[in-house]
Amino acid sequence: MTEETKSRESLTPKQRMAIERQIMPERPGQERNQDFLEVNLGLPERLAILEAQRCLQCKKPACVQGCPVGINIPAFLERVAEGDFFGAAEVLRRDNTLPAVTGRVCPQETQCEIKCVRCKTDAPVAIGWLERFVADYEIAHRNGRPRVAACRTGFKVACVGSGPAGMTCAGELAKLGHDVTVFEAFHLPGGVLVYGIPEFRLPNSVVQDEIENLKSLGVKVETNVIIGRTLTIGQLLDEEGFDAVFIANGAGLPTFMRVRGENFKGVYSANEYLTRTNLMRAFEYPESDTPIIMGKRVCVIGGGNVAMDAVRTSKRLGADESVIVYRRALEQMPARVEEVHHAEQEGIRFEMLTAPTEVLGDEEGWVRGLRCIRMELGEPDASGRRRPVPIEGSEFTIACDLVIVAIGTGANPLITQTTLGLKTNKWGYIEADESLMTSIPGVFAGGDIIRGAATVILAMGDGKNAARNIDRYLKEQADPRVR
Repeated sequence: MTEETKSRESLTPKQRMAIERQIMPERPGQERNQDFLEVNLGLPERLAILEAQRCLQCKKPACVQGCPVGINIPAFLERVAEGDFFGAAEVLRRDNTLPAVTGRVCPQETQCEIKCVRCKTDAPVAIGWLERFVADYEIAHRNGRPRVAACRTGFKVACVGSGPAGMTCAGELAKLGHDVTVFEAFHLPGGVLVYGIPEFRLPNSVVQDEIENLKSLGVKVETNVIIGRTLTIGQLLDEEGFDAVFIANGAGLPTFMRVRGENFKGVYSANEYLTRTNLMRAFEYPESDTPIIMGKRVCVIGGGNVAMDAVRTSKRLGADESVIVYRRALEQMPARVEEVHHAEQEGIRFEMLTAPTEVLGDEEGWVRGLRCIRMELGEPDASGRRRPVPIEGSEFTIACDLVIVAIGTGANPLITQTTLGLKTNKWGYIEADESLMTSIPGVFAGGDIIRGAATVILAMGDGKNAARNIDRYLKEQADPRVR
């Protein structure tokens, strides 16, 4: 044990409390809004160790309760504080298949960090930043990747979708010795992590590195396979020899405003806009095969993370003005505080308490403006937020040549319509019980396809839970006495 390690261990709670929260370096707003390079630069080693020393190592760590995948947060922070970064990575990967991803996009501020006891007096420990630091350190310094489980069960499991739920489930099942194949509709694996989240927040190289880890565990990935068209769930079970299926195809069906003019040229769903940019690399057109409309004045409708991604992308694609149009107040926006802050730094204009009523166009059918009305906050609605109410006579027009609608998504019906006996709720999402088993024995589902659009980490929690229950189901089929 080095003298430096001893000094870290000898810190008293009072000394730990005296350490202020460290700040992650980031690129300047007016520089980064010109490219797709990552905004946050990550903590350097010295600051990571100092931040980890702020952890009080609570006997009953509430932060763990706030983590959907149950990471042993105090244990990994303790190892960071000791300078044992590989040890910290080992702790992280026991419960988290994708730490380099969640360290960047997980809303820790509303989950683990909000539970931190330090919130009572100052800022919580920067758990998310430290998770990213550890994962990035492992990527940069490791000598190898995970290995295939020594004991093989002989069971075959199909995971439909290579997003966070599907990849997590696949990784957990592979560790248990099952033969796992992931089916992805697009030409690249990663799901929403590569088509929905811009590279300035989550570089595709990070996602692909995590996928390589899965492959090293023995997970097979087949792209360009549309389940429901190329193969059905029934065929996977009856003809392809799979013993169980986990459906994790997300909720990617765009929702529109249903206002006049929404069919004009120059109106995108956020899903299409981001997919063209992130996955198809339309910003490199004509070097890439996919074009995209690069508006000079862009309006993005919505207030969530997807809206922030879209409006910040439009700025990087050369817009002179990029505007968020949101019908509620700033403090009611569901987007992460960090994303709103970054958008403000990058010169995004915010039109709060504003609702679109019509998309305006010219004689050739191209968008030329967005007709809006001012709103005021009334009584709380079912969500608990004060309902936005139109202000009579407050109509106005925002001149624009591109409108991006980011007000939510729904369930794609392709799988449910081609799978006999698969029950759905009134919104079209797949019904699943506590074990995530659907109405069809051996078919499980998780992530956005059962609850609607939510966070990456919640989908990962479903993937982990599903893997545990699929393993139990398979063992029960082999030996009923397992029950």
